[in-house]
Amino acid sequence: MRTGYALIILTALTAAFLLARKTQKGLSLQPMEKFGIGLGAFMGAMFGAKLPFLFDNWESFLNGTAWFSDGKTILTGLVGGYLGVEIAKWSLGVQTRTGDSFVLPVAVAIAIGRLGCFYAGCCYGQPTTLPWGIVFRSVDEIPRHPTQLYESLFHLAAAIVFWRLAANNQFPGQRVKLYIISYAVYRFFSEWLRPEARMYGYLTGYQLASLAIVALFCWLWWRDVRRSQALVVGAAART
Repeated sequence: MRTGYALIILTALTAAFLLARKTQKGLSLQPMEKFGIGLGAFMGAMFGAKLPFLFDNWESFLNGTAWFSDGKTILTGLVGGYLGVEIAKWSLGVQTRTGDSFVLPVAVAIAIGRLGCFYAGCCYGQPTTLPWGIVFRSVDEIPRHPTQLYESLFHLAAAIVFWRLAANNQFPGQRVKLYIISYAVYRFFSEWLRPEARMYGYLTGYQLASLAIVALFCWLWWRDVRRSQALVVGAAART
């Protein structure tokens, strides 16, 4: 079981690496800058993906075992990857916009990676009577929503949509924000199909995080638009 899961994850990472080389080919970056930004993305994503589980169990956080447990989440992993890239760019003095180049590789990697979750029988959904319900025998004998496959299809569709947006140069500089916002919205609604613990207002922790992420990245988008408008006004004033 673990070998099959590892092979699927390795396939996802390989696909992301090969696609990133293609999508970042036109960026005006030196090889070491690309390496630093890629490392920042990876480290930020890994830290972000583990963060909810670190706070969920303080004892495992303090003794260090939480870092080596299986628990991780894509939702905060995406945010961590975004922040990791921004920190790496700041430390390297890189001004080039790079976010859009990560969308296609990440979407394809997650689409493949969620197949690993399906194979391993984790991240399953609520019981269902729908004909495509799947019995995960490691859990029980009840057909459940294959939420791993739903999410895999979401990211595959996102990869196609954002590939077309990039080809038509739509939402330049903001596609990565749009992708993260879209996924947070998806996770908010798909959480109703997952057996997660309900917290404030009958919402799960992931739903609350989704709302916060949508608000954060809408603000970041608005901030970028305001900065761009200020630059245009400043340039016009100097002519």
